[in-house]
This record gives sequence, C-alpha cells and structure tokens, in this order.
Amino acid sequence: MTTKEAISYIENYTWSTTRLGLDRTRELLSALGDPQKKLRFVHVAGSNGKGSTCAMLAAILQEAGYKTGLYTSPYIETFEERMRVNGENIPGERLASITERVRVLADQMEDHPSQFELVTAIAMQYFLEAECDIVVLEVGMGGALDSTNAIDAPEVAVITNIGLEHTEYLGNTLEEIAATKGGIIKEGTRVVEYDGAPEVKETIEKICDEKHVPLIVSDFSQLTPLCQDLNGQSFRYRGKEWQVALLGPHQLCNAAVALDTVEALREEGWEISDEHISAGLAHVLWPARLEVLNKEPLFVLDGGHNPQCAEALANALETLLQKGQKAVFLAGVLADKDYDKMVDLVAPYATSFVCLTPFSDRALSAEDFAAFLQEKGIPAVACTTVEEGLKTAMDQAGEDGAIVSFGSLYLAGAVRSGYRPTYRKWLRTRKIHARDALSPEEREEKSKKIIENILALPEFENAKTVMIYNSVRGEVQLERIEKYAEKRYGYPLCTSKTEMEVYMPSGEDSWAPGSFGILEPIPEKCTRIPPEELDLVLCPLTAFDAECNRCGMGGGFYDRYLPKCKNAKIIGVAFEAQKAAHVPVDAWDRPMEKIVTEETVYSSKA
Repeated sequence: MTTKEAISYIENYTWSTTRLGLDRTRELLSALGDPQKKLRFVHVAGSNGKGSTCAMLAAILQEAGYKTGLYTSPYIETFEERMRVNGENIPGERLASITERVRVLADQMEDHPSQFELVTAIAMQYFLEAECDIVVLEVGMGGALDSTNAIDAPEVAVITNIGLEHTEYLGNTLEEIAATKGGIIKEGTRVVEYDGAPEVKETIEKICDEKHVPLIVSDFSQLTPLCQDLNGQSFRYRGKEWQVALLGPHQLCNAAVALDTVEALREEGWEISDEHISAGLAHVLWPARLEVLNKEPLFVLDGGHNPQCAEALANALETLLQKGQKAVFLAGVLADKDYDKMVDLVAPYATSFVCLTPFSDRALSAEDFAAFLQEKGIPAVACTTVEEGLKTAMDQAGEDGAIVSFGSLYLAGAVRSGYRPTYRKWLRTRKIHARDALSPEEREEKSKKIIENILALPEFENAKTVMIYNSVRGEVQLERIEKYAEKRYGYPLCTSKTEMEVYMPSGEDSWAPGSFGILEPIPEKCTRIPPEELDLVLCPLTAFDAECNRCGMGGGFYDRYLPKCKNAKIIGVAFEAQKAAHVPVDAWDRPMEKIVTEETVYSSKA
C-alpha cells in the first residue's frame, strides 16, 4: 500500500451513522492490541480554540524534553498533518504500513469503522510505535461519543470555549453541548476549563463533582494583554508575563487555558519549567489561525468558519490593521454556517470581497456568496480557482493594501499553499510592468548610473572574471559595462530547458540572435567559463526588496546555476522601480549579497 492508496482508503469511509457510540472504535483498537492503553494523554474538547490550545501544549511539552504526539483535525495542506510527533508529520511510509494493518482488521468488522474512527486507530498505533511520552489529543466533534474518547482517564481533560455548534448532533443549548463535551471527563483525571458562559461552567462543575475530579477554571480576570504586533503578543497571567507567537486576543485566553493545563500536569508529576513554557509559547505554530503569510503587503490567513471565529478575527484586525486601514477579503463559506452573521462582524474592516467555493459538499458557491454580499451592498466578485482568487485580491489590494482570507478550513489549505507562488508571480509581473514603463531615455540614463555604481564596488574592482548579460526588453543595459573596464566577461546561454552555461565571446562573429531577439554566444566560437572560475556574477532581477531577497526571471536558470558559482560574489542589478516592500524567499533562492540600482547599493544583512 502506498501513501496515496492509504489516504484514499481512509477517505472512502465517511461519518458512520449506522450505530452511534464508541463500540466500533473500541473493537478496532482491541484488535490492534489496545495501543491507547499504553499511552498517556492530554484530552482536549471544545467548540473553538481547542486546536490552538493543543498546539501550545504540544510545543511546551516538546520543549520540556518529552516525546510528544499531537492529534488534530482537519488538516490544512496534507493529510499527514493530523498526526505528528515532536512537530513532524507522520512519514508517508509509516502511514501506509499502519493503514494496511488497520485495513485488514477494519474490513473484517460487521459494522465498518468511519473515516475518523480509522484515523484515530491509526494515530494511536503510530504514537505507540513512535514511543511517545505523552499525546495531546484533540476531540473531533462533541466528546462523549467521539472516537478519541475510547481512551482511559487522561492526565488532564481540557474543555476550551464552548458555543452553539453541530446542534443536530450535540444538543440545542449550551448546557446540552457542554454535557456532551464534558463526556471526556473520567474518574482519575484532572480538568481544566475555559472561563466561559455561566451555564457551561455550571455543567462542567457538576460533572466534575459527580466524577470526584479536581477542576481548574481559567481566571480571565487575571489575564492582562500587554502588547501585540505581527510577530506575536505578550500578556500577564496569574502574576507572570509571557510571550506567545499566535495572534488575536482570543489566543491569550487559549494560552491561559494552556498555562493552567501545564499546572495540572505539574501536579501529576510532569517536570515542566517556566523556561519550557516560555520557549513553547514563543515558538508555537498553528497554521491558518490568524497566520501572517506576509507582512508587507499584509496577508492574513484565518480558517475561522463560524460567528465566534469571525468575532475573534474582527477583534484581532483592530490591532493588525493600521489605523483606518481596510482589507480585501478572500473568502469562502459553507452553506450550513451562519455566514450572514460572519459577514456582518467583519464587514466594517472590508473594502471588498473576492469569493471562492470551499472544497466541500456543503459549500456555498462563490457565485451565490458574491450575490449575497452584493445584496448587502458590499462589493464582491466570484472566482473559479484559488489562483484566480488570490490574483484578483492582490490586484484589488495593490502593494500597499491588505488581504484577509477567512471563512472555511476547507479552503485555507489551498490558499496557504497557493499564496507564495501566486504572489511571486504577481509581483514579478507587476515589477516587469513598472520596469517596462520607463521611457527609452529614462532607461538609458538610469543604466548609466547603475553601471557607475557597479564600477565603484570593491567586488567589481577585485574581480578578473565577471558574468554579465545582454539586456532584453526593459532590462538594465548592463552589456555596456564592457566599455568601462578591462575584464574577462562571460555571458549566459541556456543550453537546455534546465541548464545554463557561461561563454566568453572572441569577436563579433561569436554571436547569434536568440529566442528573445537578443544576441547569444555561439558555443563553438566562444570560450566556456566554468562556474568555479567566476569572481563576480551580475544577476538580472525582476523584483527585489531592501534585504536583498529577489525574484528571478521566471525560468529558473539562474536559480539552478548560481549555487555552482562557489567562488563568486553574487550581486543583483535592477531599477529602483522594481523594488518591493517584501519578496518571500523560497528554498532554492540564493539571496543577493548586494543589489545595485540607479539610486543606491543595497546590502544583505546576512
């Protein structure tokens, strides 16, 4: 069984309604040898914030030196995210091998397990094989009848913020929903509860009394926000100051719950210092929850999908957006959610909406969502693909604007994985247009100034062999540098769809017209210069920022060639019009050591 086959098998089974309860899960786990009985857990249930709370707890426990499993749902980008050990997704081959074993057992059962029950069993087996010291276990839905509740008493049972959700399954009142989620509370555990609605607290307190278990209710009266920026926020809780990487006022409440959970774990004998807590909170990552994918221009991704999440997002935007600033919202919603109220909560922060259809059978179509918004007097357009939606939002926001993506976790993964390549492509196109908008006279004058700045560089003065290029379209006319200094000059030539070489021409007959209408060296009439012989590479750019991050020409030839230039200084060349606030860096990018424009020389801080 391959990883793809394993995921396909699991996803072939939806939620089972043939028989409610934990019987299927327990039967399957028993057939596996009850791996859950050999593990220790922090069990987390709630309507909102349980995933963030789990992420904080896992980060803290890992910092404390414990091998920590983390079980969450749904996933954002890859299925393997659902089960992690010390921050690493389950390897595909391990997922496949365990799923193969589980499949044999599950297919023999008279009442076949559901998708979530299968995943839970696979995760339990994986965490056991990985020799986890402790597992942070997020409830899928509800609590009492959720398949994760097949475990024995956890070290701590955590109840995060509870609201009206899944009422067709969990109950029609907060008391009923709290009672369902409180089903994870067992004799022999400790309980930590979010400081929420009075009826919720009364319900959980009653369960704890019946089970004779100690209860800690987080005390938000002792929670004081201190400061927040795009890197995180600081706060004081129960007399101590902390810094957490996650954004939004609601995350401070979740952090308080995590801190109280750590205290409960300490009372159970787990050794966790304040230093471990500080490091865990400062480094915690939780994708698509008020995640800043870019700071300049601002792009915030949030998977919030109900009114409570929308309210938390709106509160966070009060701080994240500059005073008076509004954002373009890239959004998609599910038809069975209260999207009317969600929109009302965030609309004051929106200039317009770009609508997408989430990847779910329950999705409201982008066209219907846009029509709904337009009826409310909100500018909105519908897009058919995530890439189109991202590009449309970027066009509307511009380089100085802000974009907020929210509405559905079913959409967040595609937005998260698609943002960076779409933004780089969009930025490259925008900056090429800015470059090409220069008049021939401006281009010639600015090219002269750039060459003057290059000639003044010590890297150029000390170089004997320099790679330059023949300009195309609106590029800096760098080939003219040969007139100013006696050097050994090489020019790039694409020798295949992926490879580039550098050749030094020997005369006018060493050139031939290339694919872009520019002259290219003829290998047979030129001397090849090996990359290790280059002292200096002057590299054309389409976009750059002040930190010397850059976008290449799009074909990737320089990206593949530059790492071969072991002894060369790498300096970018561009017009000031091609400068951006920020260029995101990909794994293959080699940052420029310096970038020369007609106005100045930018130096990498690295």
